[in-house]
Amino acid sequence: MNTTQTHSQNVHIYLESNPNPNSLKFVTNFMLLPEGESYDFPDAESAEHAPLAKELFDLAHVTRVFYMSNFVTVTKSDQAEWAEIQEPIKQHIKQHLEAGKPILTPEALVEKDADEDDETIIKIKSILDEYIRPAVEQDGGAISFHSFQEGTVKVLLQGACSGCPSSTITLKAGIENLLKTMVPEVQGVEAEGV
Repeated sequence: MNTTQTHSQNVHIYLESNPNPNSLKFVTNFMLLPEGESYDFPDAESAEHAPLAKELFDLAHVTRVFYMSNFVTVTKSDQAEWAEIQEPIKQHIKQHLEAGKPILTPEALVEKDADEDDETIIKIKSILDEYIRPAVEQDGGAISFHSFQEGTVKVLLQGACSGCPSSTITLKAGIENLLKTMVPEVQGVEAEGV
């Protein structure tokens, strides 16, 4: 799948809410990114290699943009109501995709690279992928492994999960308990950059 160029087609977008009242999922009728890939743009500066996200930041009240699978999650400021801004955002995404414009430039793809992991980290990543990621994606966000040091797993919460009121409960009650049970080396879980 070439994420630097989309194919011109009829784009259908429907909206899904999630636990974060300031985020909304704009779900398309085709895949935007390969399975498991995601890109989080917490501000306009971080969207330098993401033309669609960059354009969305130009719209009033957009504070964060997140790409994954077949959806774009947009986070708004507290000052705006979704009823006022969701339609212009939806139309902008639709027009961008229908015009065949890229959502990422080739430079964005080069920045992502993987390094080798030890057995415990492989186990942690596997549990995150199999048990936790699908539920988080359902809510318009993503979770990814950041680091593991001295018994503490650090994860990145992206998209709708970033700044979500219930993310701390999910992190401690769900993710931490599961990882502690399945990987004895884990003593705690923290969110990085939230």
